[in-house]
Amino acid sequence: MVSQVLSTVLTVLAGVAAALVVYWVLNKLAEALPGPWENRIKPYFYVAPAVAAIGVYLVYPTIITVINSFKNSDGSRFVGVENFVKLLQTPAFRQTLLNTLLWIAIVPAACIVVGLFVATLADRLSFRAEKAAKTIIFMPMAISAVGSATVWRFMYAAQPAGQPQTGLLNGIVTAFGHDPVPWLQQSTLHSNSLLLMVMLLWGQAGFAMVLLSAAIKGVPAETLEAARLDGAGEMRIFWRVILPQIRGTVITVFVTVLITVMKVFDVIYVTTNGAFNTNVVGLEFFNQLYTNYNYGYASAIVVMLLIAIVPIMIYQIRHFRAEEPA
Repeated sequence: MVSQVLSTVLTVLAGVAAALVVYWVLNKLAEALPGPWENRIKPYFYVAPAVAAIGVYLVYPTIITVINSFKNSDGSRFVGVENFVKLLQTPAFRQTLLNTLLWIAIVPAACIVVGLFVATLADRLSFRAEKAAKTIIFMPMAISAVGSATVWRFMYAAQPAGQPQTGLLNGIVTAFGHDPVPWLQQSTLHSNSLLLMVMLLWGQAGFAMVLLSAAIKGVPAETLEAARLDGAGEMRIFWRVILPQIRGTVITVFVTVLITVMKVFDVIYVTTNGAFNTNVVGLEFFNQLYTNYNYGYASAIVVMLLIAIVPIMIYQIRHFRAEEPA
């Protein structure tokens, strides 16, 4: 354990030292240039490492993935759009798309509702109580998705009837004399998918609460007092005064959680691995790549996910620009 910690610390220090050396060398190269050229070139020298990293770790893999999506399973020859057609014609993948759409429709909206509810209530507490409440709600953000999924898997765990129950929910159920319920194996009306969504909601609610709480505190007190003087109730003030003024933050939180949901993987992988009709696009990509070794299918899934995310990113960028002061 000590050796692992020491190795991690040394790796971090080596990375920082390497970055400092790179920037020191680039700075010296810029200073060696004649007069005005130093000031012209130096900014590009400082930006160059970041641009190079984006190119190597983001742009290049994206291009290769798009190319591989038009190749066969081992990447030996081009097959055109065959991978996309086969995927969309496969009933299992269509069900995977349906499950992913269900996640998209429920989780971001639920995060907004829970985040607004907690932020509004916390805003009315005393300073210490508000701080404690927000800390508790935000705490799951400090846990990795794999860790939180492991915790929730034990909560949903089911043992055969008559045996001691290790799962919290079935411990409660059996305490009232009922048989244990296989929570994550019940796919009727996607009930097990809904239970998996609770895991992600548990982790993302703190993120939504922090941003929305900050936005609510930024609402001018004058507008609230004016609404109260006009006789508006607290519910009407929330819907007609507060919510319109924090619309930008609501959209930002919604889009951020939406992108997280579209590539969700670890929660399902740790709990059900896509069994019992819980598969999603992110997990299907992983299985095609590392279980079936079908690089063509895996790349096609990523490309479809990329095509779905790009319009959302464009909308988010336009929204940010519209929110900027003129």
